[in-house]
Amino acid sequence: MADGETIAVYDEQAEEYSAAFMTQEPDAALIRFMDHLPAGGTVLDFGCGPGEHAAAMKRAGFHVTATDASASMVDMARKHEGVVVRHATFEELDDVSVFDGVWANFSLLHARREDFPAHLGRIKRSLKPCGHLHLGLKTGTGESRDRLGRRYTFFSEPELRDRLAELGFDVVVVKHGEGTGLAGDVSAWVLVIARLGESRN
Repeated sequence: MADGETIAVYDEQAEEYSAAFMTQEPDAALIRFMDHLPAGGTVLDFGCGPGEHAAAMKRAGFHVTATDASASMVDMARKHEGVVVRHATFEELDDVSVFDGVWANFSLLHARREDFPAHLGRIKRSLKPCGHLHLGLKTGTGESRDRLGRRYTFFSEPELRDRLAELGFDVVVVKHGEGTGLAGDVSAWVLVIARLGESRN
């Protein structure tokens, strides 16, 4: 279930978030993800925020659909030419075998742990056979809210690998690091690229 308090923070601070974290040039993680996709492929930016990543993928020649639960973020994302933007929660993803890749960069960390498998299942359903998923999550255990009120669920790399393997994903890239978030806290994170098997079963 979408968290209203988290969405409200992004509605109120969309401009601040964009100024702090978004650039027009693709970062190393986005370039690495695009390198795993077929030229001119279809991509879903799942929790797109202001839409700069979606726009960068569009400029790189991909057909991009972007979704976000924050109306303010959607309004900003729609300013990027050529990107199809939907105002939608994670639960509303109902595409079937549409995308070559799903970019879920620090978005699913706002979902409850018990909802995470269902969200991964929807992503799996939306991907074509051999499609790729990028996940950016904060590492750790448990769930908590930051000083702004946003809900976070933390994952260890072994847990994340297990969740993906259960759905037929093979992890192909893992990167660890840390950074300062919108609330000013420094957090460890993990970036994963996983490939869906050909059978999708």
